Amino acid sequence: MNFLLIVVGLVLLIFGGDWLLKSAVALSLKLKISKVVIGMTVVSFATSAPELIVSINAALTGSSDLALGNVIGSNVANLGLVLGITLLLGSMSVSKDFYKLNWPVMMIASLLLYVFLWNDSIIVWYEGLILFVFLVSFIVYLLRSQKNFDIDEVLEEEIFLPNHKTLFFFVIGGLGLWGGSELLIKGATSLALEFGVTERVIGVTLVSIGTSVPELAASIIAVLKKEKAISLGNLIGSNIFNILAVIGITSIITPVSLTDQRLLSSDIFWMLAISFSILPMVLLPKKFKLSWINGLLLLVAYCSFIYVTI
Repeated sequence: MNFLLIVVGLVLLIFGGDWLLKSAVALSLKLKISKVVIGMTVVSFATSAPELIVSINAALTGSSDLALGNVIGSNVANLGLVLGITLLLGSMSVSKDFYKLNWPVMMIASLLLYVFLWNDSIIVWYEGLILFVFLVSFIVYLLRSQKNFDIDEVLEEEIFLPNHKTLFFFVIGGLGLWGGSELLIKGATSLALEFGVTERVIGVTLVSIGTSVPELAASIIAVLKKEKAISLGNLIGSNIFNILAVIGITSIITPVSLTDQRLLSSDIFWMLAISFSILPMVLLPKKFKLSWINGLLLLVAYCSFIYVTI
């Protein structure tokens, strides 16, 4: 029964994330936002919605380790698993904005999470507010600095969604995410108790992979449609949103406390290491180009992380 709840929950999260993604991209296109900014903001937020719903739900029900494990595990999965698989499908060119803005913001957000947890193993409302204000400042900067909008650059089938369909996908996407998170949390926590596995392990493996499925789907679709700027922007943006929005908003609502110290002594260092490794990969050996070799290295790193965690 617990496995069934997890499977049904993941299916609802996948479809809910896809429906919310459709509505989010359609809305952004109506507002004439460029595709790079769409990837870094709207698509990232839409694909991070499962993490947000699951983490808030977990924290409110007293499962903070599941909330933190979900975010940390999802950030590792986004770069190790999702970017790794995406690169195996084809090489990816990287813009200079990556190391000038996107990567530094991701690393600063990751380090802020570590500092807040290292201090007293709890993230309280004012620390969550700092994270959220950082996110708002980042979004405002992106919107103000975006290049001229080019209607030919956007994803074709999302352009012509009428307003009623945009609203419809938004509502059913939100309902799907809510229902999916309820089932996933119930199944995952019960499974952890049944097999004597900690919430941390369930969070950084099963739940984080499940909530990273929207990123994987969005990235593969973007690559197949030769929209790689959206793909990489989505993954970096999702990691930023996972920390600044998911942990930020969750801790504003209720304090997020750390119970299993391995989240702080091991898991978060994996997240920092894999996040940092993207920079030398982008710069070496061929500047601003990621290849299948990088993808293979990222997948090996992710498999090592799962092995060590379990």
